[in-house]
Amino acid sequence: MQNVLDTLGEWAVQYGLKINPIKSKAIRFMRAWVKNPLGYSLGDQKIQEASSCKYLGIILRSDLNRVDQVNYIVQKAWKALHFVMRVLKKGYRNTKSLVYMSLVCPILEYGATCWDPCREGQINFNIDPMHFLRTFMVL
Repeated sequence: MQNVLDTLGEWAVQYGLKINPIKSKAIRFMRAWVKNPLGYSLGDQKIQEASSCKYLGIILRSDLNRVDQVNYIVQKAWKALHFVMRVLKKGYRNTKSLVYMSLVCPILEYGATCWDPCREGQINFNIDPMHFLRTFMVL
């Protein structure tokens, strides 16, 4: 892997691009615990090793556990739902349904293929979309 990073650094210099290794993270995806550090570098700067990172809005952990991602999505969906509930306290049911389907459902569904919403013991929250909708329609 270090050879690939060296080649990337040479390519960036050749084409006049600047890569900031401080913004990069090295992460090892595996379920086993490995004690030796990765020790990658780009140019003369070391790349920081991390146990998790966020890529395209999805939290990836080195142990391949999805708990952080699921909890993040649920928290974000609840915030959106409560915002919409404050704005549409006395709105029509059809309007509430449309706003829910437009603003809250995409948050719940983004990256849903990365985690199993029905897996037991994975999360502490109820992420059933109908639970969100029932909560919203009652208020």
